[in-house]
Amino acid sequence: MITRRSPARALLYGVFYRLPHSVRRLLVRVAVPKYIVGAVTLVTDSETGPHDPARLLLLRQPPGRGWTLPAGLLRHREAPIVGAARELAEETGIRLAPHQLRPATPNAVVHVKGWIDVVFEAAVPASRTTLVVDGAEVFEAAWHPLDSLPRLTPATARLLAYFGIGPLADQPTSDARPPDQR
Repeated sequence: MITRRSPARALLYGVFYRLPHSVRRLLVRVAVPKYIVGAVTLVTDSETGPHDPARLLLLRQPPGRGWTLPAGLLRHREAPIVGAARELAEETGIRLAPHQLRPATPNAVVHVKGWIDVVFEAAVPASRTTLVVDGAEVFEAAWHPLDSLPRLTPATARLLAYFGIGPLADQPTSDARPPDQR
């Protein structure tokens, strides 16, 4: 093993690790990039048969220029799966316990603009599920066939591309941008 030791770097680390823990923590918080963490749920209709196209629950939210997924920011110290279940209930009226959600693959998507989406999946019977929206945060909630999705927000189109869904599904996820923003 070869060890290359920079004297300046060794001095910096030596000083850093001699500082009280609270000071080290503050320095790290100031120096390290910050991310906003949200929870997203991909909700599909569990009643689609082998010859029916799969359906996805989408929301139309203000300003109403495109459809989105049930999602929201996590509260302080809230577990992502708990936040996903909470946001799903708040935005659609679908009340699922956290253990009824499954981590999606990929489970976390890191976006270029400084936020992370932790993504979960659930399947519910659309014909027996009453969708309830508040009209302020969510204008409308509806089931859409995967093979004919409505106009999506750019962020939703990029996120769905990671799961092989939507207009950007055939593009590499690192370059997934809606056609109108290229």
